[in-house]
Amino acid sequence: MSTILSRRTMLGGLATAMLLPACPVRAMSLDKVRAAGVMRIAVYRDFEPWAWFDGATLRGIDVDIGIAIAAKIGVRAEFIDFLAGEDVDEDLRNMVWKGPATGGRVADVMMHVPYDRVFAQRNDRAVIVAPYYREGFSLACDRRAIDCELPPPQYKGRKIAVELDSIPDFYMSGSFGGVLRADVTHLPSGMAALEAVRGGQSEVAMATRAQIEHALAKGGDALIERKGPLPALTSPGWDIALAVKDDSRDLGDRLESLMSELVADKTIPAIFDRYGVMLRQPLAS
Repeated sequence: MSTILSRRTMLGGLATAMLLPACPVRAMSLDKVRAAGVMRIAVYRDFEPWAWFDGATLRGIDVDIGIAIAAKIGVRAEFIDFLAGEDVDEDLRNMVWKGPATGGRVADVMMHVPYDRVFAQRNDRAVIVAPYYREGFSLACDRRAIDCELPPPQYKGRKIAVELDSIPDFYMSGSFGGVLRADVTHLPSGMAALEAVRGGQSEVAMATRAQIEHALAKGGDALIERKGPLPALTSPGWDIALAVKDDSRDLGDRLESLMSELVADKTIPAIFDRYGVMLRQPLAS
């Protein structure tokens, strides 16, 4: 999961957000969050369309959901834009319940956490709640150059763009006996891979469905998304959710209820629509 994410330094925040102090702080219960008047929300760095800097402004689906969550609770949102670790277990440890080994901030809420029973059991210092989206992988192609519905082995000799060390990288480089390995170009992110297709540097890109739909929403006639499934893809998709520290279960309970409220009042559907992404209901819901 975390291999999908790329790297970036923290630059700034929204009008509703502010930079946090450099000293370590602890995650807080619901009452303490309300008393402090602020909720610290961790979002992955350089992860368009979920969280990224547009100039000096932090934007994205997870950012807007975080702002809506904080508003429902009656506090201000502060964002911690963080670098993905080796895996999401490390991210939970650094951002939710322990803090980075080098010192720094932990969050009251972390966005974009896999909602999975086995994963949750081995990360019992965090509580994973309120699944809000079902993610998966697909292909986008240059419609002027290639049929996006072809079996992937028939892309041999074509230019294929993927994010380095990601599931798309492993799939395109290693599946089908490795016949596509020499055709794969490695880029810093899924969005960079899609931009390579848009710009004519590649003919095929594999990325998440959210990234592909967001790229399509930017306009232009080059990109088209594959409609059919990807053969031999071992990842069937995954639900994403929120996480809080294990001693902040009252906050987790409140997040469960208010996320349902934000779906019912159309706030969350409108956020997804704003970024051109279809809101796919998580299987856990």
